[in-house]
Amino acid sequence: MKIITRILIISFIAWSTFAEKLIADPFSQVNLRAGLISALQHHPLILDFYTENDYELIWFGNNALASQRRAELVNSLQSASFHGLPGKKYQVNSLLSKLSTSDSLFEIGLLEGLFMIAFTEYASDLDTGVLIPSEVDTDIVRQINFKDTDFYIQGLLSRNPYDYFRSLGPQSSEYARLLVEYQKLSEIIRNGGWSNIATDRIVRFGDSGDDVVAIRNRLFDQGYMPNSISTKFDKKLLKAVQKYQSDHGLIPDGIIGAGTILELNITAEQRLSSIIVALERERWLGDTLGQRYIWVNLADFKAKIIEDHAVVFETRTVLGVNDGSMRSPEFSDKMEYMVVNPTWHIPVSIAKNEYLPELKKDPEALPFLKLFDSSGSLVDRESIDFSILGKNYFPYEMKQLPSTTNALGLVKFMFPNPHNIYLHDTPAKDLFMKEVRDFSHGCIRLHEPFDFAYALLEKQTDEPQSEFQNALKSQEETIILLSKSVPVHITYRTAFTKAGGGIEFRRDIYGRDQKIYDALVELGLELSENI
Repeated sequence: MKIITRILIISFIAWSTFAEKLIADPFSQVNLRAGLISALQHHPLILDFYTENDYELIWFGNNALASQRRAELVNSLQSASFHGLPGKKYQVNSLLSKLSTSDSLFEIGLLEGLFMIAFTEYASDLDTGVLIPSEVDTDIVRQINFKDTDFYIQGLLSRNPYDYFRSLGPQSSEYARLLVEYQKLSEIIRNGGWSNIATDRIVRFGDSGDDVVAIRNRLFDQGYMPNSISTKFDKKLLKAVQKYQSDHGLIPDGIIGAGTILELNITAEQRLSSIIVALERERWLGDTLGQRYIWVNLADFKAKIIEDHAVVFETRTVLGVNDGSMRSPEFSDKMEYMVVNPTWHIPVSIAKNEYLPELKKDPEALPFLKLFDSSGSLVDRESIDFSILGKNYFPYEMKQLPSTTNALGLVKFMFPNPHNIYLHDTPAKDLFMKEVRDFSHGCIRLHEPFDFAYALLEKQTDEPQSEFQNALKSQEETIILLSKSVPVHITYRTAFTKAGGGIEFRRDIYGRDQKIYDALVELGLELSENI
């Protein structure tokens, strides 16, 4: 900070000298503008701002406000890594070098432009993220509310520089808590991180040994239990293990097998990279959640209804298989209605690729499937020659009519979207007991869909259960409209905080976070910067 202050003082003195030249030399304005135009030749929107404002200097005006702006920008760029931003992208060292060596009005104009470029890039990155989600992974269909450069410039000009720079970035509680956990983990890394736990056995309650001591020490280091010299797997350690397992998406059985050891041996650096990605994801989301919304975290296999920052309902989920086009996408939309006793309109890809081969072998197979022609009329299977049907010729629509064995279960929740993704019930309840639950074709299955429906309907009726059950008992497909649409956010967070403090981690089942982290590294992120 002393170095920054010294450079800024030198630059202010140097600029005062230039200002005197500017007043004395009427042609100096030409040199100043030439430098500014040279810097902004590939940034026409910023250049338009200066042109419209008669080339007024924002960063190098001969006043205290300009000096404050420079100081705040340099400080922010040097601490950009504290937000998980790729600090090298903003070339702050190059700016500081030019700041201390510029000795002509052309160079001051050039520097004015470079400062504005660095500012607008930093402000935009901190506000809405560094990356364009769909360019990292086409299944991240997150719509970002990007702002143009003038938005940030006008914000800078209208406020005190100190206050303005601190207003940048997400203002959510989650973002603030992630920053706290980021600092904690950085401190752990600076102190050497965590040691590896080596054991080739399953460790249970009542066991003892060096591996039990290592596990106890690790859980103490991570804040799950008080320090102890005991070598025995006692009740305190059992409770800590179960809490750790729960916080890392494992079945909290208190048994330390290969899965728990694998999680315990993930390094602090790897955990920090998950937090860095979570910060970027939070920037993508912005302030679009809503007061009452549905939050689906694919990596957590959970769906929640959140109201006024509190979870009012939560259930387990099953999501798309980690394979090709079946991975569940990430996007936001609005839930508008639910369908009780739904018909499953089987996607053409599933009908052709999965069911048609079986029907070719045996036309009487899969009796739960009904085929309809283009006019919507039911077609008798005996009238169909399945041998001539294929991927290039299949003139039927395949449906599964409402029933307790329907693949959609007894209710689906609709937020019409181009991805044809929705939340729904399922008759395959046993899958919810598994630790990793990627079994669907992309849609999100709910473990407790009826309770989910009641929670949604309680805002529009005094008897949500009765309204839902009456529709269910009719055994007919029934649409129940929501009186007010509810935002749905299908997300993917491998690191997320707890309101009372602490953080949870999940596995990167689709490999998306690794792609995001790699993309940030490619832009100049260095983990060493962050610690």
